[in-house]
Amino acid sequence: MTTTTPALGSVTRNAPGGTDRRQPGSSRRRAGWAGLVFIVPGFALYLLVIGWPAVQALLLSLRDYKITPGAESPWVGLANYSRALHDPVLVRSFVNAGVYMITTVPTQILIGLGLAVLLDTVLPGRTLFRVLFYLPVVTSWVVVSLLFQYLFATDHGVVNWFLTDVLGVVDHPVNWLGQRWTAMAAIGALGVWKGVGWSMLIFLAALTGVPRELHEAAALDGAGAWRRFRHVSMPFIRPTMVTVVILLVIGGFNVFTSVLLMTNGGPLDQTQVPLTYMYRQAFGYLDFGYGSAISFLLTGLVLAIAGLQYWWARRTADGGGR
Repeated sequence: MTTTTPALGSVTRNAPGGTDRRQPGSSRRRAGWAGLVFIVPGFALYLLVIGWPAVQALLLSLRDYKITPGAESPWVGLANYSRALHDPVLVRSFVNAGVYMITTVPTQILIGLGLAVLLDTVLPGRTLFRVLFYLPVVTSWVVVSLLFQYLFATDHGVVNWFLTDVLGVVDHPVNWLGQRWTAMAAIGALGVWKGVGWSMLIFLAALTGVPRELHEAAALDGAGAWRRFRHVSMPFIRPTMVTVVILLVIGGFNVFTSVLLMTNGGPLDQTQVPLTYMYRQAFGYLDFGYGSAISFLLTGLVLAIAGLQYWWARRTADGGGR
């Protein structure tokens, strides 16, 4: 009788208890190629849309760029950055953005977190309230900016009508958008009204992930609502809190549309913020090199603040863990 001896490879693959040593490696290679298929197009699009323009803007900030055809655009090195650091209007714009950020970020977090806690409970019509609170978030910045410009108008503005005719707390209409700090207050009110729904939604999603069993156990131990929130909910939503703070701080320094439409940086550049001032320099005065320098200074500041926040959050979390 003639017998056929199976190949060693087939014995290794098919024998009971045998293992195919080549299979894991080939699976990893296939998985790696599959991952590249999904990553490369998106990364290439990112380089084309974001990376390449950013490099060109960086080179632009080192030139005295002339948009006139045929005109030379000589290299000036860091002259645009030196000019920016000594520009009093730019310094004021950074102060305005910082004030806007300091006033709007904590307010959005406190109101958003309070609404999230309230809507996380059994509340009649809470789905409707979620939609109503989130509606300003998806509304166009242009629409709400023009709306608030009308609300805070000096003549026939709703806010002045309410203060003078209804409450009677002021004798004359307030020139809200004609003064630096009252205009910044109006712009900040718009920022809070439009952004609080976003904070609420993020916190609400985090709160739904807190195990109900822990709340029930704490309630059985006699813990009140505040102690349950502080000792049960807060540890779970702390990473979400860090993320929300970082994103809101970045958004605060990047305020643009509301300032552009409500005051256009006026009066006399008193309400300028970095992006509106950059926009005016680049597209108003066609000084693209200086505008690019302003954009990179703002980017560096925002990255530094976000990095410090992340470092502080990690250090606090590690210290709490110890």
